[in-house]
Amino acid sequence: MSNAAKSTGHGFRAHDSTSRSGRSIRLTKAAAILKHIKAEGQTAEVEMNKSLGALSIGGDNRVFVIAEVSANHNNDLNRALEIVRAAAEAGADAIKLQTYTPDTLTIKSDREEFRVTGTIWEKETLYSLFEKAHLPWEWHRPLFEEAARLGMRYLSTPFDFTAVDFLEDLGVDLYKIASSEVVDLPLIKRVAGTGKPVLLSTGMATREEIQEAITTLRENGSGDICVLKCTAAYPAQVADANLRSLARIPEFFGAIPGLSDHTMPETVPVVATALGAKVIEKHITLDRSAGGPDAEFSLEPEEFARMVAAVREAEAALGVASFEPTAGEMRTRDFRRSLYVVEDIAAGELFSAENVRSIRPAAGLHTRHYEAVLGTPARVDIDGGTPLSAEMLTVPLAQV
Repeated sequence: MSNAAKSTGHGFRAHDSTSRSGRSIRLTKAAAILKHIKAEGQTAEVEMNKSLGALSIGGDNRVFVIAEVSANHNNDLNRALEIVRAAAEAGADAIKLQTYTPDTLTIKSDREEFRVTGTIWEKETLYSLFEKAHLPWEWHRPLFEEAARLGMRYLSTPFDFTAVDFLEDLGVDLYKIASSEVVDLPLIKRVAGTGKPVLLSTGMATREEIQEAITTLRENGSGDICVLKCTAAYPAQVADANLRSLARIPEFFGAIPGLSDHTMPETVPVVATALGAKVIEKHITLDRSAGGPDAEFSLEPEEFARMVAAVREAEAALGVASFEPTAGEMRTRDFRRSLYVVEDIAAGELFSAENVRSIRPAAGLHTRHYEAVLGTPARVDIDGGTPLSAEMLTVPLAQV
């Protein structure tokens, strides 16, 4: 990939969305996507129909919105499926899972360095936290199938080699590297070897660490890369977002800019969109009051829908770089200023500041002719309130 950011070349389904009942965004349902349903007792192969409404990430394409299911399933597959459906209804383009077990992420230890302190997961050990939060691997297929049925893409964050192999078997189109795994170069090499596009989250990382991860990806066959600006705090504070960094991502890393956001208001995703983010990832839950390891920094469906709507409005507001009137402005141009005769004038009488003025509307001569007209005689009698025209002048307009 060149040093300039470019699209992934992998299609993503586009969804047109409008508000419904003031509460959510109506998702345009895609055509049937499940293919190759095999005989009973065999698995179903899910394949996205890439010929319908392909959407690339980056360039002039709209922002790709990812709903992160994370640990909000609360160990209930039906709840996880409801989250996927809520994400689709809220206008997400994709859902994302996390593929790990406590044993693929850490070891069971009570040593001090394995205890989680200073966060919302106080008093947990790494192992106990991941034991509660992990999503059973056998749930991935039904969740991905439901996402596909609803017209969404699906992806996951792998945390070890076995997770990469597992996700390859499920046919994911792209991967995400989590912020804590930016420094796991062997894992990054394994993901790069799939040749798929990669979203690289950068919470806690230094510029040098980000560059090392990107270099590792590119040297090992990765597809295109989107660097996600991320603040690894849960929840994160708006003041810590540092969104001006987004404009530097193409310059520094030759990658597509995006955002993995843990703040609660809509402000950060909207500003990120205005600053060029082409991916927005946010956590989603059905109901924060139901609890769960990630509930405190996750949006409920109505909040997620409002966020998507605000992002789409921000995109529309960005428009194009143009200094010409829009189609909607053409009628109002008729009410700009022009030259009018404001008092009755007899033929031969001189035009003056008393009988000619620049007023609204725009039916008369352009105001650029005002000084040249003054002091010249009228060709005909003119009633006050008449727009001044070239036919009323004794001097050719070209000389005025």
